[in-house]
Amino acid sequence: MRSLRLSLSGVFLLAVGAASPASADPATCAGLWTARNEIYKAQGYCFRTQRAIAAFGNAGCQYDDIEDVPLSANDRRAVADIVRQERALRCSR
Repeated sequence: MRSLRLSLSGVFLLAVGAASPASADPATCAGLWTARNEIYKAQGYCFRTQRAIAAFGNAGCQYDDIEDVPLSANDRRAVADIVRQERALRCSR
């Protein structure tokens, strides 16, 4: 699952890199959002938004504050990369 998530993130990052900042592709933004939140879900984050709860649920969640989620250095880098791409594309969050 972890390697799949990282490779999915890489695919989205490559796809986003070819896009111009003015052309936010909704499918790409949705994919980045999903990839970012899959990382948080895997580490036990309790989602707050209806969109995230509908997509991931909160069963088994442990952390209400995103700052408390124990992310590895690789996960932190992946999240930071995804957030940078979302900002570059002006994806709504």
